[in-house]
Amino acid sequence: MATFQSVTTVTFFRYQSWANRWWGFKQMGLAGEVLDQVDGLRFHKMLGSGAGNGFSIWPNFGVYGLLSVWDNEGAAERFFQKHALFAESRERCAGWWTVYMEAAKVHGVWEGEVPFPITTDYDPARPVAVITRATIYPHHLWRFWRFVPPVSRSIEDKEGLLFSVGIGELPLVQQATFSLWQNSELMTAYAYRSKYHKEVVRRTRELGWYKEELFCRFHPYRTEGDWEDGRTPASVLAFVP
Repeated sequence: MATFQSVTTVTFFRYQSWANRWWGFKQMGLAGEVLDQVDGLRFHKMLGSGAGNGFSIWPNFGVYGLLSVWDNEGAAERFFQKHALFAESRERCAGWWTVYMEAAKVHGVWEGEVPFPITTDYDPARPVAVITRATIYPHHLWRFWRFVPPVSRSIEDKEGLLFSVGIGELPLVQQATFSLWQNSELMTAYAYRSKYHKEVVRRTRELGWYKEELFCRFHPYRTEGDWEDGRTPASVLAFVP
């Protein structure tokens, strides 16, 4: 297997019991200090998720994410194989799933920096994962969230969509999305032809909803985990030829 420099991973954990959900919720505040000490981890964010299909004003206390940028694949593997925090997360969760990705296109910043260095050429025929992230101006919150429900419904059952979830660091204000598609053609067909999504993009540019925003496309090349009953959200897709 090839070794990539500067790898991005995103891991989702699904918790069931209230005790484990409470533990997962607490990691939103506690895990950062632990992750700061992990060798080879250059950027990390603990992320909550939304209820329903993930794009909701209401939180989902059963699903959390960990977004990480590593110096190399070896550093990521050491964390997932040996670190006590990940081991406890796996022990407590009912399902987990990790995607390894290379950044191919990026626009914007996250807390004033670009955390995802470009490490591969963009290939529209390959599977593509997309992360969008924005900090919403407080005085635009009601306008933004007014448009979320129809956009959320419009993405369901879209051709080529393998997985999608709304995630974020702070409820309501700092919001992100992660989606995984069979290829870029099917992803852009939704992004630029869906009337609801197009309307949000138009109003974003017109009204300036965001204090900060970032959009990044990745090529995923490896997945690990057991999300539910031996399946992962991308089990139908072979990332590595």
